Amino acid sequence: MIVPDFLYGTAWKEDRTPALVELALLTGFRGIDTANQRRHYFEAGVGEGLAAAYRAGIVTRAELFLQTKYTYQPGHDHRLPYDPDADLATQVAQSMASSLEHLGTDHVDSYVLHGPASGHGWSDYDTLVWSAMARERDAGHTRLLGVSNVALRHLQQMTAIGAEMPAFVQNRCFAVRGWDRDVRTFCAQRRIVYQGFSLLTANPDVLRHPLVSGIAARHRATPAQVVFRFALAVGIRPLTGTSDREHMTQDLAAGALTLSADETRAIESIAG
Repeated sequence: MIVPDFLYGTAWKEDRTPALVELALLTGFRGIDTANQRRHYFEAGVGEGLAAAYRAGIVTRAELFLQTKYTYQPGHDHRLPYDPDADLATQVAQSMASSLEHLGTDHVDSYVLHGPASGHGWSDYDTLVWSAMARERDAGHTRLLGVSNVALRHLQQMTAIGAEMPAFVQNRCFAVRGWDRDVRTFCAQRRIVYQGFSLLTANPDVLRHPLVSGIAARHRATPAQVVFRFALAVGIRPLTGTSDREHMTQDLAAGALTLSADETRAIESIAG
């Protein structure tokens, strides 16, 4: 299975979700990221967009990388995809079953723990959920597992207890924190694919920085394209959630840019 360089993120799109998912696929995206968390995502709307794209002959299921997430109860509003009184393993199974129904498929390609139960470290709750997610994988409901919104300490503690390492880590990337350098290094050493989100929205100062503007001018590109190409150069698979067709096209085209090693190092050190 090929993991696309770019994923299209579907958070915060509400009723626009079906049309934007179809548009993203028409534009060329082959990776879709969502979550069974109605508070921030409309996963059933993602499924509607996928179905429309299938009907139109834009893409087939086999050509897509679909990623969704299990979210602990505190991350939800009242619209839960599972029985809140059920044990965690049952909640994971119910959330997965709901996701497969929403997305009109018998499996997803990646199933991600949306975030650990505690910011302080990997907990017994996480171990239970991670085991339940592995059972979903073993049952054929997902091909790979991932974790999101994790600090280095979570990953180190997973290693310490002998937990299976994720195939993916998905985090928000802040330039002022070195673009999550410590976590990226951990992932690179273990061949874990690092996915970065909010590369643009979390770093408005970088987009306006004279260095990035200068690089963009030299390459006849946009600052956003430079940031995305930088991300790919340092091992980040970016998510983009743009709702603008032109920006979708520009984002995908960023992969064709060629930044020098000096340019890449300069961007990495802007605020790191």
